[in-house]
Amino acid sequence: TTYLVGKTGPSIDEYLIFENNEVKNGKHQPWKIAANYTSNNTKYNLLEIDTLEPAALLVIKNDSITYESYSQKYHKESYTNSFSMAKSFTSMLIGCAIDDKLIHSVNDKVGKYLPEYANNNDLTIKSLLTMSSGIEFGEEYQNPFGYMAKAYYGSDLKKMNQGFEVTDVPNKVWKYQGGNTLLLSFILQKVTNKSISEYFSEKIWQKIGAKNPAYWSLDAANGNEKAFCCFNSNARDFARIGKLFLNNGNWEGNQLISEYYVKESISPALYLTDKYGEKVQFYGYHWWMDTFNDTYVFYARGIQGQYIIVVPEHNLILVRLGNKRLKNLPNQHTEDFYTLLNFALKFK
Repeated sequence: TTYLVGKTGPSIDEYLIFENNEVKNGKHQPWKIAANYTSNNTKYNLLEIDTLEPAALLVIKNDSITYESYSQKYHKESYTNSFSMAKSFTSMLIGCAIDDKLIHSVNDKVGKYLPEYANNNDLTIKSLLTMSSGIEFGEEYQNPFGYMAKAYYGSDLKKMNQGFEVTDVPNKVWKYQGGNTLLLSFILQKVTNKSISEYFSEKIWQKIGAKNPAYWSLDAANGNEKAFCCFNSNARDFARIGKLFLNNGNWEGNQLISEYYVKESISPALYLTDKYGEKVQFYGYHWWMDTFNDTYVFYARGIQGQYIIVVPEHNLILVRLGNKRLKNLPNQHTEDFYTLLNFALKFK
């Protein structure tokens, strides 16, 4: 599916080459459309955004769709891959499991649920959520034989994940690795006795008014979800996740995830340092965050330019889906994140 057909990596709409679990939706709750709604690209200078081959660009202001555009073959109901935005969704389920008293707290030892880690008392669920497990999974995206290639294209995630040990002290150094998210998904499967697709449908997707079911790609038929990526949906439905977190886990009066857990998720893990020795001001429980021109922003992101960006101060949500993104900056954010944020703030 890659090198032998002339590609060097995954594409945003290849979920059909995998087995998938359906994430069932409930009753559709349509978005309101703003009086000043536009889908006219010529009104704005989008050259920097367009060069990165967007599939969708959506801005929601004050709970109404204000701007919307689609490129190439895509439209408002096209399915594309979330890539690592799915990590944020997996984190949400940990909050749901705590609310359901299936997990006591983020401070629970991982070994309580995964016996292979029973000998390490420092490794907690919070260690996994904050990417500070001290486990060296590897996160090289260009190596066709590396961990991420095996995780994305392989057929047995649980077998692949065996044998990884804690080699560094947990809860000290932030190191972004999808293997942490997989361990969270294995814990969720164990405590819920359900697939994470089924649990996400029950706790989130059916309750936030998604128009369409989503599809979470698996490693094999009746297998395990690729919890670190591969949740496939459309821009309007992805934006509902932004609205849920903008409202601190509350959806139209129903608290779907505890407010405390949501706020912890989108607060930086300042007790950690990155590989440069800098405080981790940019990451919480599988969510990214930044302060831009004194304005706090949090977001989910995927490797090929997938974003759900939330600006609480302006009651603003931006979703961008697409094929490319720019490089990481030293502060761990990407160049195109700031391009998108500047565009979103035109609507403040």
